[in-house]
Amino acid sequence: MQFLLPFLAEAAADVDPNATGAELTGASSIYSILILIVPLVLMYLILIVPQRRRDKKMRELINSTIVGDEIVTIGGLCGKIVNIKDDEVTFESSIERTKVTIKKWGIKEVKKPVQA
Repeated sequence: MQFLLPFLAEAAADVDPNATGAELTGASSIYSILILIVPLVLMYLILIVPQRRRDKKMRELINSTIVGDEIVTIGGLCGKIVNIKDDEVTFESSIERTKVTIKKWGIKEVKKPVQA
């Protein structure tokens, strides 16, 4: 907020106390618009852009999964992928080789196997 104080002080200094409403449309209206637009632009740059990058990276990671990759679901289940269909993934978990089928959007993490 302190970075706006010089702008507000300058806008207040530019106002003539004897001016009518029609004469106040110059610089003070520009500063009013800037005060509204600057926080919105900052919020967009700080919050929305990084989230879109993370989402895009996660979508690419999920779409690049292959049979044999280790995954962790949003529910905390871990296992190795054994089958991939359109938007569904079947993976084995546990020693008993329990097969679980989930939607791709349910994948939280993908661990690629290390190739020697």
